[in-house]
Amino acid sequence: MTTLKATLHDDLTTAIKARDQLRSATLRLTLSAIGYEETAGTEARTLSDDEVRKIITREVKKRRDAADAFAKAGRTESAERELAEAEVLTGYLPAQLSDEELRKLVSDAIAESGASGMAGMGAAMKAVQPKVAGRAEGSRVAAEVKRQLAAG
Repeated sequence: MTTLKATLHDDLTTAIKARDQLRSATLRLTLSAIGYEETAGTEARTLSDDEVRKIITREVKKRRDAADAFAKAGRTESAERELAEAEVLTGYLPAQLSDEELRKLVSDAIAESGASGMAGMGAAMKAVQPKVAGRAEGSRVAAEVKRQLAAG
């Protein structure tokens, strides 16, 4: 079974051979972030696929945030590049939840945790996060939890 990190390495090699500069630069930076994470701390370790997915998710978020900043500054070319890099990395993540699927998971988690009102936000988030597991951004999940708790 091939690990996600090995897949990234293989895809980097393919991108370099195809002279795909966007893809190769994006994968290099992501593999660098993974390598940094593996060597951070007191001793080196090998990351699991879930940990690698978390890093990829973080890298996608960084690029989307940078694209927003570039767009606000009127640098559309840089914003487009950041979005293109985010799109390359999104291909390595599990499919994102639709709004309806997220609504259902949040409503189930709220019922399961017994949370009510905004005071129950932490309990509801704690219950829903394992079910979402990288298939929706945290801010999107939090917004849905707030919406349902405020409505309920």
